[in-house]
Amino acid sequence: MTTKKQQILDRLEKAYAMELETAINYLAESINLDGVRAEEIKKALAADIQGEIGHAQRIGNRIKQLGGTVPGSLNLNFDQKPMQPSNDSTDVVSVIKGVIGTEQDAIRNYNALIKICEGEDYVTQSLCIETLAEEEGHLTMFNGFLKEYERK
Repeated sequence: MTTKKQQILDRLEKAYAMELETAINYLAESINLDGVRAEEIKKALAADIQGEIGHAQRIGNRIKQLGGTVPGSLNLNFDQKPMQPSNDSTDVVSVIKGVIGTEQDAIRNYNALIKICEGEDYVTQSLCIETLAEEEGHLTMFNGFLKEYERK
């Protein structure tokens, strides 16, 4: 296997793990948050869960197409510390900031993948560009939520 192909597979596996971890954390926060002010955030997180799982499915399929093996749970590295549920279930701002950080991390990874794929793997590059656009949409939405919450 070429070095470039291995770099692409490594980054895809990272993206796969990030998408699954995000879905798990969005699920937890969409259930754990309390309070009137939390309702819109809970709804937005719950709505995004299927999107994140869809990203993982498309990435997993691409890993397989490239000859890799989609990792199981014991081979996934999770590290989204800012998205871990707080003891204060009304701390909506921390959740919003956690989502923003998570989306920024995903965007960085997809941008790196897009660059690695240039001239090498246009199918993966196209997949990453499409997914990047969706992640940027999530980031914009949660940046808007943060502006509103920080005004109050």
